[in-house]
Amino acid sequence: MTESSRNSRPSAVPASQRAAPAGRGELTRAQARRVVLPLALAQFIASYAATNMNVAIGDISTSLDTTVAGLQTAITLFTLTMASLMIPGSKLTDIWGRKRCFTLGLSVYAVGALIAALAPSLLVMTIGYSFLEGIGSALMIPPIYILVTVLFADVATRARYFGVISGAGGLGAAAGPLIGGLVTTTLGWRSSFLLQVLVVATIIVLARAVPDPAREGPTPRFDLFGAVLSAAGLFFVVLGMLLSRTYGWLASREDFTVGSTVVIPKGGISPVWIFIGIGVLILLWFFLHLRRRERAGKEPLLHLRLFRNRTANLGLGTQTIQWLILQGSFFVVSVFIQEVRGFSAIQTGLMLTPATLGILVSSAAAERLAQRRPQRWLVVAGFAVTSLGMLLLLVLVREHSGVWTFVPGLLLMGLGVGVMLTSSVNIVQSSFPDADQGDISGLSRSVSNLGSSFGTALVGSVLVGAATVLPGNGPFAAAMGLLLGFSLVGLVLGILIPGPHGLRARP
Repeated sequence: MTESSRNSRPSAVPASQRAAPAGRGELTRAQARRVVLPLALAQFIASYAATNMNVAIGDISTSLDTTVAGLQTAITLFTLTMASLMIPGSKLTDIWGRKRCFTLGLSVYAVGALIAALAPSLLVMTIGYSFLEGIGSALMIPPIYILVTVLFADVATRARYFGVISGAGGLGAAAGPLIGGLVTTTLGWRSSFLLQVLVVATIIVLARAVPDPAREGPTPRFDLFGAVLSAAGLFFVVLGMLLSRTYGWLASREDFTVGSTVVIPKGGISPVWIFIGIGVLILLWFFLHLRRRERAGKEPLLHLRLFRNRTANLGLGTQTIQWLILQGSFFVVSVFIQEVRGFSAIQTGLMLTPATLGILVSSAAAERLAQRRPQRWLVVAGFAVTSLGMLLLLVLVREHSGVWTFVPGLLLMGLGVGVMLTSSVNIVQSSFPDADQGDISGLSRSVSNLGSSFGTALVGSVLVGAATVLPGNGPFAAAMGLLLGFSLVGLVLGILIPGPHGLRARP
């Protein structure tokens, strides 16, 4: 056994019960707030960037003399870049340092936002927004969760600050269309990017208060070939999911062409499975590569021991479904109230306010809940409340029903999602020692991105397919019913999560 492998072996003591490393010390409440504020703001701005662009497509296409399809491609490329590079970006935190990686990601993101704000063409905007902001997000998001885990030893304390960060992420995702719509309408679409530059610059200044505890064990070497394989595999899987909006999951809704050649005619098997299949094969190659490197005593991009932890695996499963539900439900409600009810982007953002408030309230209560109940039961309760909210939406919402019919269901969904997002992250991150935080954070963020992409792709396909056979609110009910099914699966996974002492707050 090599020295590296001995140093990186997980401890038999649950991570949340181990004392902080020597010299780290406990942060005071005031110090903790100064540390968590820039982390929460960074999560907010990353979530905001993923949702605000949709309301500005018309203005940007007119300004840059391009097409709506071109801008949708730019939005897709942002998602693909971020999802593909999350694992390599997380590994770099072990090599460059958590705080340095966080600050570098913010800097790259700010440069990308500035280029997008000044862009004279779609190509330049794509470079700034899709690639540089995507790369910046992949570098800055994993350190957010690593730093909270290594700086706060107790589960309840972690729950408090994971709750703050989850609330900020939920707020950014939910309020993105509203804030983006307001800024675009009053100041223009370029101001939305300039606003991001100002916020990120503020975060960089605030981040000076964030300590950077030394990582346990030797500094690993970067597995470049593994990074290429993981990025390529995730790229094709996510691309296939996103293409389902256009081609569907079964029979292709349109001709699939390469250049001027029709590769798959309309009615043939959907090309979605070609891209997902390519991605799965590359990911299989990636896992075989990891195993070869471990057997050779070399540092892999991702340690396979992460997948042998039953608690973490179930936590990752619930995390994936949570993001699928969150993004999928926001997408379903947004499409329904815009296309069926005729609401504007700003009105749509306001309609999602009950869900946003629910996420904020339950995230703020995360510490108190963690002190009273094991994290796994909070996951179960979160799925139960979310499922109840979906049932209320199915029962109350109709094509011409009042606005109030959305409120109870969305509020309960927000409350449930806020509880279980915080708890699932806490379960996953707390299942491993400090030496594995870089690996598990990247894996955790990757499955969250997969859940988000799969959620919007799946319900988008259901909405399109159901629109041809179901009148009125039929497509809405079909998509929401599908999400309810996933919520019940998440409920079962939550029940199966073991309850070790390390997942409950210390008295």
